[in-house]
Amino acid sequence: MNIGGPALQISGLMRGLNSEEFEHRLYTGFCAQDEEDYLEKIATDVNAHRIEGFGKRVNFRADLRAFIALMNEIRNFKPHIIHTHTAKAGVLGRVASILSLQKSIRVHTYHGHLLSGYFGTLKTTLVIKIEKLLAYFTHRLLAVGDRVRQDLLDVGVGSLEKFELMPPGLTISTLPKKSVAIQSLNLSIGKLQCGFIGRVTQIKRPDRFLDVVSEIKHRGIDLHFFMAGDGELLQKCRERIIKENLPVMVLGWQSNIEMVLSSADIVLLTSDNEGTPLSLIQAGMAGLPVIATNVGSVANVVTNGVTGIITALDITEIADALEKLVGDKDLRDTLGLNASEFTLANFSVERLVHDHEELYRKLVSNQAMS
Repeated sequence: MNIGGPALQISGLMRGLNSEEFEHRLYTGFCAQDEEDYLEKIATDVNAHRIEGFGKRVNFRADLRAFIALMNEIRNFKPHIIHTHTAKAGVLGRVASILSLQKSIRVHTYHGHLLSGYFGTLKTTLVIKIEKLLAYFTHRLLAVGDRVRQDLLDVGVGSLEKFELMPPGLTISTLPKKSVAIQSLNLSIGKLQCGFIGRVTQIKRPDRFLDVVSEIKHRGIDLHFFMAGDGELLQKCRERIIKENLPVMVLGWQSNIEMVLSSADIVLLTSDNEGTPLSLIQAGMAGLPVIATNVGSVANVVTNGVTGIITALDITEIADALEKLVGDKDLRDTLGLNASEFTLANFSVERLVHDHEELYRKLVSNQAMS
């Protein structure tokens, strides 16, 4: 439950599922030292059963302890449905479910995938083989967007009959006044602000973000930037910003996303790979125009030229899009208004909860009839 999209989604489900109809439990492990725990920092109201040794990184002894603990929990709880999220938990949870010999319905959500941008050829091939095998023993596969589902189908993971789309659902609170947010985060008053919001990890390509900043500076465009997030590449980014004197404020991880969104005029996503990026949904709900690389299911969130601008991975193309928005306030306002209407209509947490409840009812009913 490190801070990120899956943790936000799962917390929404834990709060929203009808407790009179569903007795649901959350099993999770512990975050690594370089990660922030969403349950400790934000979702302090969400109860979770912590599994010792259950972590993101591969560790045979710890993983074996976690696997045995999960299998014991399944045998004691005897759940009708076991719903797994994220890659590592998806493997351990589903294998534990199979070997527990309980007649549980297995559901797995792909918030993204590990098919590109994470591993070399050998490891990626191994990941595909594992996912293909587990998909065979999983009753329903969910993907956060069309692109994620198609990428998995293209390599033989699952079948179209097993897959359903389950777009994210979330909510944001009322935004503070922009002047208050700018002052709170110590940003430059009266300057346009472009934000990088998310984990500062390789897959998010913060180096590409800084390349764009460097290009914007070289063009003499009056635009300031900030980075709101944490990760293993943050220190390297700090060093580059200082060395090249880039107009970037490093905010680190921020618990108040509304404060961050209120400070921004544009949100920029430069990733190599994404599921359905929640930062873009949040930006849309805040009425902000976005520029995003055409990866994952970005196109399910951003309609090019209508709610934002989708670009290739090319630095010049991204910088051109930024220059266009900086010079056209009416366009920024129009894209932001369209983004707000679209995201609020399609990505609410109420819709997410409703869709899960309907899915669970259908799966249990089908099992009872078979």
